[in-house]
Amino acid sequence: MSARLPLVTTAGRRHRLGRRHRLAPSAHAATVVEAADAVVALHATDAATVFLSVRARLRAGGPEAVEQALYEDVSLVRLLSMRNTLFAVSAALAPYVDAASARGIAARERRSLLKHLAEDGQGLDADWLAKVEAAALDALDSLGPTTGSRLSAAVPELRRKITIGRGRAYEAETGVATRVIRLLAADGRIRRDRPRGSWTSSQFHWVHTDPWPAVAAAEARAELARRWLLAYGPGTEADLKWWTGWTLADVRKALAAVGPDEVRLDDGATALVAPGDTGDEPAPEPWGALLPALDPSAMGWSDRAFHLDPAHRPALFDRAGNIGPTVWWNGEIVGGWAQRADGEIVWRMLADRGRDAGEAVAAESGRLGRWLGPARVTPRFRTPLERELSA
Repeated sequence: MSARLPLVTTAGRRHRLGRRHRLAPSAHAATVVEAADAVVALHATDAATVFLSVRARLRAGGPEAVEQALYEDVSLVRLLSMRNTLFAVSAALAPYVDAASARGIAARERRSLLKHLAEDGQGLDADWLAKVEAAALDALDSLGPTTGSRLSAAVPELRRKITIGRGRAYEAETGVATRVIRLLAADGRIRRDRPRGSWTSSQFHWVHTDPWPAVAAAEARAELARRWLLAYGPGTEADLKWWTGWTLADVRKALAAVGPDEVRLDDGATALVAPGDTGDEPAPEPWGALLPALDPSAMGWSDRAFHLDPAHRPALFDRAGNIGPTVWWNGEIVGGWAQRADGEIVWRMLADRGRDAGEAVAAESGRLGRWLGPARVTPRFRTPLERELSA
């Protein structure tokens, strides 16, 4: 039966990646938002990843173009969402990401904090939490963009300490400020603004903002699944479940609402694409890229065998499954890179793809070094090859 399905080869999947993820030069995006939407969402756990992921996909523009989108136009926003991870998404997509993932995370965060408050024994409850949240928002209105420490100084109750796991082996005293700020952000009532220091910093200022417009959760999950299929298809239920962090039931409902088509892969397995998206993808021109740690093109599937040789995983991943900086050639991960303390970009090929590949990667490393200028980037999650190269 599967033999009758349209075939999408490994080469075809790599062609899709080069074009749809805006990595081939002819497919580069004209704007920061186009670059973000091409991969649905940009990993933002590490502040530098957002900037470097956009750089690899943008026709022209330096870090200031990304800063403009994040902090002036607010056309790109950070949300705690898929897999309980911080992502940057376009403002147009944000209400769907909020409804599909962030709402559930916010509800769990609130339940968890209220449980810890109750167990602490100081009589702190939902009413107390609501008053502290309101006071924090009032303070932000008065202060403007504010760091967490300055906000805590303005709201005395944020400096309160509670004990988590009292009487247990893991008992620990912690401040409530970080938990309350995280909850307000998850609820969409505050957002991360320009950080202290350079664009590589994660010490953000916070600003009061309006929650995202309400979207039905089922509609939002269907829209997110549709966009994922267009950007990452062919993919499987397992891939989408991993990428979103949803339950299998929610994944299946979202896919049923989209109505994807089935295709056959080189190994005879079947996978899903967006409705009608079964045709061959024209090959782009040869391209090389240096992508940052946690870049979406490396993190979009649970099964990455079509673009990553399993033998290279030990060098490129940390023990928690986070991928480090990668070198790409024509839709395949062929090595890794790092930046040394003096700013030099160094890289190593783990697979020999010929002279053209080496020259293209060398040229790209030069462009990356010029783009970074005086900035220094060290991934938050360090991998064996990145550590070795940067030493």
